[in-house]
Amino acid sequence: MKLSIGPITYFWERPSVLDFYQQVADSAADVIYLGEVICSKRRLVKPEDWLAIGNELKESGKEVILSSLTLLEAASETSSLKKLCQNDTFMIEANDISAVQMLSTAGRKFVTGPSMNIYNSHSLKLLADKGLQRWVLPVELGLDTLRDLQSDRPEGVETEVFALGRLPLAYSARCYTARSHNLPKDDCQYKCLDYPDGSLLKTREDQPFLVLNGIQTQSALTHQVLDQLPDLISLGVDVMRISPQHSHTMEIIEIFDTARKGADLDPLGEKLLSLLPLGACNGYLLEQAGMNLSLRATHATQQAS
Repeated sequence: MKLSIGPITYFWERPSVLDFYQQVADSAADVIYLGEVICSKRRLVKPEDWLAIGNELKESGKEVILSSLTLLEAASETSSLKKLCQNDTFMIEANDISAVQMLSTAGRKFVTGPSMNIYNSHSLKLLADKGLQRWVLPVELGLDTLRDLQSDRPEGVETEVFALGRLPLAYSARCYTARSHNLPKDDCQYKCLDYPDGSLLKTREDQPFLVLNGIQTQSALTHQVLDQLPDLISLGVDVMRISPQHSHTMEIIEIFDTARKGADLDPLGEKLLSLLPLGACNGYLLEQAGMNLSLRATHATQQAS
């Protein structure tokens, strides 16, 4: 089973991004996704920079994939997508159906990200005919659905599972971060830079609930599937995806790398929980409420509510 590092979903300062990928080059991750997937105004790292980073990672032995924007709202973003899809060096992760159309028309192979709505084998087969090489299970689907899809998966198509990260729950044309500062989206003053792991939203009872990340809404808890690793292996999952957080991502990669080599999951799980900002959840994968956390019998089982 391979390990992947998903695209950075937050807005980080340029030096932080460059330093992160220098560390990634020496990590145990096999597949690296690069690019801006949330907001086209986040331009501290430019398209040519992503290509340069990708070439360096490729030289380090990594498989590099360029990720497309998830929600296109302007003609300029469509134009940027066309340029991205025309690159001759790296495969593209399509996070919007327009990217699929461009890539399939050009006869290019592609990956689909977790924002693509692939809920049945018919969708998988349709996309496989158009050039799909790997798909990421939508985060709201569970092991039972994954089992059904794997039993009828098209030949040559790999399956990737979102293994760790705050759940991407929704996208909107509005920028929630700007709105929380009473700023219009077109004059957001790049407030996302102030929140390298997103802006936390609490309930009236002062409980962590959601995280605002520009136009994206995420879960406050971090989704993790370490305890379900044996199930994923038995189902023939090819790749586990780690979504970067501002701290401890390299340590998290080490934990999953150790786990995929057959190490005892109990101490690894305890260490993993200590590295997550606000705790963990895995309910969706277990066909439960998404905020639930069910651990192995030797762990303490808790419910997030």
